[in-house]
Amino acid sequence: MARIKDEDIQLVRERTRIDEVVEQYVTLKNAGGGARKGLCPFHDEKTPSFNVRPAQGFYHCFGCSAGGDAIKFLMEIEGLTFAESVERLADKYGIQLRYEETGAPTGPRRDPGQRQRLLLAHKAAERFYAEQLMSSPEASPGRRLVTDRGFDQAAAETFGMGWAPKSGQALVGHLRSKGFSEEELVVGGLARKSARGLFDAFQGRLLWPIKEISGEVIGFGARRMFDDDFMSGKYVNTSETPIYKKAQVLYGIDLARDPIRKQSQAVVVEGYTDVMACHQAGVLTAVATCGTAFGDGHARVLRRLMLDHDAFHGEVIFTFDGDEAGQKAAVKAFEGDEEFVGQTYVAVEGTGKDPCDLRLAEGDEAVRELIGSRIPLYRFVLDNTLERYDLDRGDQRIDAVREAVRLASAVRDTSKVDEFLREIATRAGVDIDLVHAEHRKAKDQKPSGPPKLARAAAAAEPAPTRPEPAVFASFGAPQFSDEREALKALAQYPHVARAVAADLTDEDFVHPVAREIWRHMVERGLPDRADAGWLPAVAESLPGDDLRRVLGVAAVEPLHASEQTAVAVVPAVLARLQELAISRQIGDVKSRLQRTDPTDPEYSEVFGRLVALEQRRRGVRERALGAASF
Repeated sequence: MARIKDEDIQLVRERTRIDEVVEQYVTLKNAGGGARKGLCPFHDEKTPSFNVRPAQGFYHCFGCSAGGDAIKFLMEIEGLTFAESVERLADKYGIQLRYEETGAPTGPRRDPGQRQRLLLAHKAAERFYAEQLMSSPEASPGRRLVTDRGFDQAAAETFGMGWAPKSGQALVGHLRSKGFSEEELVVGGLARKSARGLFDAFQGRLLWPIKEISGEVIGFGARRMFDDDFMSGKYVNTSETPIYKKAQVLYGIDLARDPIRKQSQAVVVEGYTDVMACHQAGVLTAVATCGTAFGDGHARVLRRLMLDHDAFHGEVIFTFDGDEAGQKAAVKAFEGDEEFVGQTYVAVEGTGKDPCDLRLAEGDEAVRELIGSRIPLYRFVLDNTLERYDLDRGDQRIDAVREAVRLASAVRDTSKVDEFLREIATRAGVDIDLVHAEHRKAKDQKPSGPPKLARAAAAAEPAPTRPEPAVFASFGAPQFSDEREALKALAQYPHVARAVAADLTDEDFVHPVAREIWRHMVERGLPDRADAGWLPAVAESLPGDDLRRVLGVAAVEPLHASEQTAVAVVPAVLARLQELAISRQIGDVKSRLQRTDPTDPEYSEVFGRLVALEQRRRGVRERALGAASF
């Protein structure tokens, strides 16, 4: 069984910039002291508690206790194994990994480079398809459709569009010549097996590469071009594979990532050409789902990019067709609106045109105006709700109001609820007092709305805290604050602490948690320079997740020191720890001295020890004061 060599794993840790890795998924803002902060990708939250320390190569969430290094982050967020995460980072930072045999395999052997091989195969497929679109005579229908939809060659190249030849063997033959195996092509969704052998997954179709947020190709979307296509769907996407999960993928997110972050806005459209049309028109925040409805996974991707919480009022703008299907999609989006703290809007073109058709008919400005004309999603849903009732009849008006006020309970911003209720009264033609009365009744009743709203209400209840062993819980007590500060100094600035840490001993740490972590730091050896791989290596050596969580907190919790001031702060913090340890020894010696007869020869020995300890404490205190005033 093959495993990656330890020295190569360490090299990956040293070269990896954890903030670069995390920022592929989470918008980070500077939090001072070298730390960066964002919304945790591992649990829902409204205010950022996810901290990243680039210098230490560590992250920690104070909300859910998730923490670790870049390898652990990829394992958690992508569902990768340890080896797959290392391989992915190695590829990103240009590190050639070496493997060694560890003995007979105990189960099915996993190709240690499977993910990277699948990504390489998709990258090669993208290039092959793109070349076919630009040069193959057979691809003329595809090129004509690109032109007919208002795009030029440059746009097609920007979005990596391609053409799948009709032969059914072209891609398979090309990728096999590049050294990819039959299993890799099938597992990656690029080929299918039949009784007659292997054949291309897509044949005679116009293609769009689907990329993850980092820009790596993970699948394809394919449009039908010929009536004799063996696939019946007009649009067909890559099936689920180890690297392609449609519930978490947004087409165009690789291009829209930075604009979404900068503008705190995302525009969700319905198709590949709609994304292209928006980007060509200057709406650079446009993305689309890939053959599935907008759901929780997509929402989490956008929230992390927008740093969507009460301090950053982001916008999510949905574009829907004006037909019945579009209205149903809007209602579904409204039911999922709890995923966003920022306002959710809808932009619907009056004549039913989607962004691509609109741009083709009226130009780029019309697309920008469509997005600019957005209205709050709740108002759009309200209009569609009231249209189902005959408001000329009194009983129908009451029924309409009762359904509408349930919508009001889903509006998170309480300052807007009153305005919404007034709109209901005006639109339904009833007295505002009646609307308020029905709203109060709806609030007093158990949630009867859509399942997602009920789940959101349940999620608002305080979650039970995870039980922890008493020994770990006790480490948070006030009397151990100096030990916690010392761990922070050691974890965040080990190269600065190295010069003074030589005087530290196990006895300087009273709490067993701090002592155990200190011992593993010593075993690893404090580095003589800033080393982002050192702390993750220490974490890996710790025997248990509880200890790793404590180290994770120490790595990201503010020490109120920068690289410039650390040279003064760190020695002061460690000197304070030593001073407390010496004070404990002085207390013990004084107690023994009180119990010793002054005429006993031992008295002079104990007294001499007391004097020496007092002198040592003064020296440590002076060193601490000198460092603090540096």
